Amino acid sequence: MRHTRLIAALDTQSVEQALSWARMLDGQVDAIKLGLEFTYACGLDAVRQVAHDRALFLDLKLHDIPNTVAKGLSSLAPLGASMLTIHASGGRAMIEAARAALEQTTLAAAHRPLLLAVTVLTSLDEPGLRETGVNATPREQVLHLGRLAMASGADGLVCSAEEIAPLRDALGDAPVLVVPGIRPAGSSADDQKRIMTPAQATRAGANWIVVGRPITRAGDPAAAAAAIQDELRSA
Repeated sequence: MRHTRLIAALDTQSVEQALSWARMLDGQVDAIKLGLEFTYACGLDAVRQVAHDRALFLDLKLHDIPNTVAKGLSSLAPLGASMLTIHASGGRAMIEAARAALEQTTLAAAHRPLLLAVTVLTSLDEPGLRETGVNATPREQVLHLGRLAMASGADGLVCSAEEIAPLRDALGDAPVLVVPGIRPAGSSADDQKRIMTPAQATRAGANWIVVGRPITRAGDPAAAAAAIQDELRSA
């Protein structure tokens, strides 16, 4: 049976706040996520500090020409993250270069970060996607990019909860599916468009779910995380 694991998104521009959340959540979450906001504001030394002895999903969504993305990942790999992200829309050559860079930088395959390809951002719905020039539904585009990414060397995909089941139907158990936009029942959707509850996501086949504000904005973040873990186990 697949056990869905919980990632807490620590979105802040403060090292002290990130460390406080991380300490509160030790033992309650399976990994922490640091992204663009924290990394740009605080730097890579701060990423090392917060991630110390913790499983890290470093979500920087690299998207550039193949050589630049490869060099960027070579610089990030020594941070010890468990998962790193690129945009699947960067294309086959970029994804292949990203995978090769991680293979070359990480001597022991067991310690190589998982390479995750972001398909369609969870903030985009069909009208928003059309504005970018893509005349497909989010589901169609996710499936297209998911197939491309997995064929090009990605270990898994970042997708919305609505696309978990179609991806499993199309690609089976091979992709590690990491799913943001998860909101416990009664939580605000905030800026997310394609969302599900933790229980719905685990039933659909998610390997990991990412939860940010419903945990970090709670009066008791540890209790909020524990409640989500209970929901995942019961599902």
